[in-house]
Amino acid sequence: MDVRLIVDALQVLLPVLYAALVAVYGITFFRSAPVLERIKHPALIVIIVLHLVFLGARTVLFDHPPITSLFEIMTLLAASIGGAYLYLEFRTRVHNTGLFVLTLAFIFQTISSLFIRDLLVIPDYLHSRLLGFHVSAAILGYTALSISAVYGLLYLMLYHEIKSSRFGIVYSRLPNLETLETMSHRSEAFGFVMLTIAILVGVVWLPIVFKDISYFDPKLIGTIAIWCLYALALTAKRRGGWQGRKTMIVSLVGFLFVFISMMVINLFLSSFHTFH
Repeated sequence: MDVRLIVDALQVLLPVLYAALVAVYGITFFRSAPVLERIKHPALIVIIVLHLVFLGARTVLFDHPPITSLFEIMTLLAASIGGAYLYLEFRTRVHNTGLFVLTLAFIFQTISSLFIRDLLVIPDYLHSRLLGFHVSAAILGYTALSISAVYGLLYLMLYHEIKSSRFGIVYSRLPNLETLETMSHRSEAFGFVMLTIAILVGVVWLPIVFKDISYFDPKLIGTIAIWCLYALALTAKRRGGWQGRKTMIVSLVGFLFVFISMMVINLFLSSFHTFH
């Protein structure tokens, strides 16, 4: 089959598939649906495989990995979130939080499919292995921070139900508070380590490629601000004894900064992360 056709078809199909998958997880979260329960995990595997085919086909078609624009990175991020959730389902055997995690993958993939462009000619420095390592670490970091925020939100939803003595669908379908907090904290710690590596590699790589780079670029300032926020949050947890609801709120605030950094700063304020 023609590679061009595969790329074009999956670019349209992936948001539709993610939407259908989120709908299936949503239905099975709110009511009993044995048939959908049986197919949702295999469907997730199929969609992740198709997403990997899409990424591989784009790499072959345009002769570079999909890391050269914000919207290429967003489809990588969507695949990373989907893959990370598949791994969590496999490890924890908890299959009823997909509605909340996979919605992020659907949003990122939809935005990417709408605005992604074909880049046939790119600068030589985009073939750098150091850049590939930098982007991979950043993607893993942002994926983990996104998942941490989702489990933080689920924690707060369950906390609110318990606090108000309303033991409804959220209470009956979600894991307990301790499990949600642990999953959020572990994701956040992993994301912070990956973000630290991405920043350090970026600091080494940038002066090599961009001789006139300004360290006051909004993207750099935004990334350092995010790193400082998570560093303070993790320190508060380890040294200050923060736990529970307070740390979940911090996790959500941190993700809000991440989202603003990715969308607003990358699109309108920064220059060096736009490679075309």
